[in-house]
Formats: sequence, C-alpha cells, structure tokens
Amino acid sequence: MKYDFPKGFYWGAAASAPQTEGMSLEGGKAATIWDYWYKTQPERFFQGVGPKNTSDFYIQYKEDIENMKKLNFNSYRTSISWARLLPDGKNVNDEAVEFYNNMIDEMIRNGVKPIMNLFHFDMPLIMQEKGGWENRQVVEEFASYAKTAFKLFGDKVKMWTTFNEPIVPVEAGYLYNQHYPCVVDMKRAVQVAYNTMIASAKAVKEFKEDNNQGKIGIILNLTPSYARSEDKEDLKAANIADLLFNRSFLDPSVKGEYPEELVALIRENNLIPEYREADKELIRDNTVDFLGVNYYQPRRIKAKNEPCKAGETLMPESFFDTYEWPERRMNPYRGWEIYEKGIYDIAINVRDNYGNIPWFISENGMGVQDEERFIDETGMVKDDYRIDFIKEHLKWLHKGIQEGSNCFGYHLWTFMDNWSWCNAYKNRYGLFRVDINSNYKRTIKKSGLWYGNVIKNNGFED
Repeated sequence: MKYDFPKGFYWGAAASAPQTEGMSLEGGKAATIWDYWYKTQPERFFQGVGPKNTSDFYIQYKEDIENMKKLNFNSYRTSISWARLLPDGKNVNDEAVEFYNNMIDEMIRNGVKPIMNLFHFDMPLIMQEKGGWENRQVVEEFASYAKTAFKLFGDKVKMWTTFNEPIVPVEAGYLYNQHYPCVVDMKRAVQVAYNTMIASAKAVKEFKEDNNQGKIGIILNLTPSYARSEDKEDLKAANIADLLFNRSFLDPSVKGEYPEELVALIRENNLIPEYREADKELIRDNTVDFLGVNYYQPRRIKAKNEPCKAGETLMPESFFDTYEWPERRMNPYRGWEIYEKGIYDIAINVRDNYGNIPWFISENGMGVQDEERFIDETGMVKDDYRIDFIKEHLKWLHKGIQEGSNCFGYHLWTFMDNWSWCNAYKNRYGLFRVDINSNYKRTIKKSGLWYGNVIKNNGFED
C-alpha cells in the first residue's frame, strides 16, 4: 500500500537549545537550573554527563543544517535559550543574537523552515532564584523575553511556539523529584502549571499585539489515557488522568478555558492556585493558532484498588492507578509502551473536540541504549527498529489525515543524538549518531537514509 501525505506537508525533526547547543556557560550565556543542578548534584546525571557541551550544535550548526538539506528536510523545530539571549534577564546578549540569526539564515538558505520555541525546560537560574514559575513576576519576565525574541527574529521566523511540554516541569520538578528543584508538593505543582499557562497566554498576546506576520502555537505531549474497562469507576479514573495531564494545558490553549471538571477537582481538593481576575479574559482572548503534539506512549488507567487514607499526601495517583495492558509491546530501553494507534486517536480527538485546529506531530521517536551494538562494518548504525517504529506511527497518522484530521506535519525526535536531561546520552534517538568521545562527530544511521527517502517521496510504500 502507498501512503501519500498532503502536499506541502512539513517533514523534519525537533530538538532544543539546551540539549544540542553546548557552550552552556560560554558565548555570554548565563546558567540555567541544569547548569546549577549538575554543579551541585552531578551524581543525578547518567554517567556524570552534564549540560556543558551536549551535541555541539553551537559550533557545528552549518554542517548539521547541510545534513538536513541532504535528507530533504523542509522544516526544523528547535528553541531559543532564554539564559543565552537575556543572561541577566534584561539586556540582550549580542553574541546570542548573532548565533541565532546565523542559524536561522542558514536554515532558510537551505530550504528548511525554522519553527522556534521559546521554552524547553531550561529555566534561567536567576529566574528560579526568584521562585521560577511559582512567582508571577517570572511570568512577566517571560512575556518580556518573548517580546524581545519576536522583535529580534520575527522578520525571519514565521512559526513560533511558546512552550514545549509544559506539563513536564510540573511533573518532574514539582511532583516526582526527577528534575530540579526536586519539589514534591501537588499544590505548588498546580500553581506552577497555572502560571505557566498564564505565561503562554501572555506570550501569545505579545505576539499578536506586535502584529507579527506569522503563527504562534504551543507544543503539548498528549498521552492518551485508556481505561482498563468500560466500568464506570475505570472510566472516571481515566478521565481524571486526562484532565490532569492533557487537558490542563490543551483546553485553555486551544479553547480559551479550563474544563469545568478540572476546576471542580482542583477546588474540591483545596488546590486552587493564586490567580487574578483578569486571567480568565487573558486566556480566553489569547488562544493558539496551531498545536504541536509530542506523542511517545499511552497511559493505561484503572480505578484505585484502595481509597487514599486520611492525611495521605495528595498526588495525581491519589485519583487513579496505572496498570499494564496484557497486550502491550515495550521499548525495553526507555521503559515505554509502543502503541502506534495512539497517534490516530489523538488525530481524531483534535478533529472532533478541538475545532480541528491545524496541528502537527512535533515529536515522535524511539530511544535505544547502546546502539553501538548495531554498527556494521561500514560504521553505520543499522537501526531497523527505528524505521519500523516511525513507519507504523506514520501509517496511523496517515489514517487520521485521510479521515479529516487537520495535521500538517511530522517531526521526528530527533535529528541527531542529543543530551537528554538526567539520562544524558543513555538513550539515542537521532537519525545521525553523535560520537561524544570524538569531537561530536556525526554519522548517518540507516533510519536517516530511509527517512530522507520518505520526505523525498512525500510518503512511502509498504
């Protein structure tokens, strides 16, 4: 069967500034929470590899963009580093402006449309010291940063996003002790989530008030919540998981309002954040033009076996339990379920429940550990597992598009192996292998050649 995608479909890959640029304390850049955390607790990072150099994109961006062109990319999504652009929070770093202008110009010269994101987990340390997203002042600082970025690069960049996976700093930083500041407190987590949403709406407002020619969206990691059964309690539990982890950002970003069920849940559990009366209008009037969707895995939910005990610390899991689907297939390296149909279910959900807003797959990929095992005699990683992963997801995405979902692109995570937070280089996702022990040398993988042909043909046969 032939899988043809719409004319003008956006093909490419995604990355972020902190995971690829390197030069983390050079070129005028100030420290982020990652630089600070690595300095204070390096043992929290896989094999002690921190954010200093990552994938050396700051130095090798021309070669990388040339390689994108060779693979027929027509688009690429990365982020601007807030701490690089405004090291002291106010004054523009000229070296950063030069770098980002050069990078953007190089992409445009090579026919690669830049999609620029403003925030990808990399809170500047000076902002975290003010309280990070718990502090409304930092929200205002972010709006000012966004306005500066639009002014500096808006003449060239016509597609922007405010945040990448804004739920992740909430989960990892304020619920599960996975990212700095390693807080475990659901009430504080709710405040962080709320203020992040306000920050996104304010950035959208700045974009529209400055009459920027282009579109602005947000990138959300949508994780479909599948109930164990049609039992009323299982369905209720799955709905709560969906409200907390998906709709908490999806609804206000696209519909301009929070789900009433979510507000009721938050209120019933004494978790209402501090807010301002004007916030409701701000969210209502500053919805996104398009949606980016990161999809990796589903969430399997069942009703709780036992109700929470009185006085127990409140967590999302106070409302539901997860379970292992008997038919599941796993990526054993990442510990994630592989469920390709989830991408189709998202497509139909966006079509039917979110006004069929224009959207694209902004991340989808497979991380594998110790890929050196699969290097052949020519030095190429034979990653057929990644080809199969992409292919099966694209089939389900194609079906969603055929059924009317307004999807305009697919971006793989990621173009080249990159640094992945506490996991460092443990799991490799790239189309190009990066040898961190040999000046970050790039070598194309089998999946890169395959993906380049898919783009060339705007589809594939299977």
